[in-house]
Amino acid sequence: MKIERFESREELGRQAGLQGALWIKEAIAKKGHANIILATGQSQFETIEELINDREIDWSKVRMFHLDEYIGLPIEHKASFRKYLTERFINKVGPLLDATLINGESDPIIECRRIGQIITNHPIDVAFVGIGENGHLAFNDPPADFNIEDPYHIVNLDQQCRQQQMGEGWFATIDDVPLQAISMSIRQIMKSSKIICAVPDERKAMAVKLCLSQPVSNLHPSSILQEHNACIVYLDKGSASLLT
Repeated sequence: MKIERFESREELGRQAGLQGALWIKEAIAKKGHANIILATGQSQFETIEELINDREIDWSKVRMFHLDEYIGLPIEHKASFRKYLTERFINKVGPLLDATLINGESDPIIECRRIGQIITNHPIDVAFVGIGENGHLAFNDPPADFNIEDPYHIVNLDQQCRQQQMGEGWFATIDDVPLQAISMSIRQIMKSSKIICAVPDERKAMAVKLCLSQPVSNLHPSSILQEHNACIVYLDKGSASLLT
């Protein structure tokens, strides 16, 4: 794992996007296609925008997966990650080779099995992830299951995670935030060939400190990224403020 620090979230997002785009193009050049994972939420706005702006990426050769989705949330809801990715990414880059979106409105057990079978057949070249205020990776809240082999699984969202979603403006009240989600598992994320982790904002500073400067622990789920040999974590002045 490597850590890069920048003065602003805009520069953080730009550099994360530039590196991610480079890795995507390298995968296409080597294999003829690239398989990627995209994260969602406020922390990914600038990174995704930088990817969209790269005119050298042949998106018709890119297969996309995403990290998580709320169970039971309609795609029309502004917090839907399917809606987020469709509007902020898929509709802006043109036809992809494929886009596997998690349907949280279907039977979650069957959906986990469906998308798990697909991603198993398409090893990930580049994963874009973030770190939650509670240290979660995808929706694997602490204490995270580091051992589950299933690519996707059903998770319970803890209070701090749900509070973050409300605080970012996706929901009006804490009671509106779903209690469960479908999340990519820790082991599946760690199978990615390369990982870009973009973490802006001072509200993430304590999570960054616990996950990046302390021993690996499932109480700080994103600390597992320390064990990945091709992961770059991008921080801004705020998120890095508690690191020495």
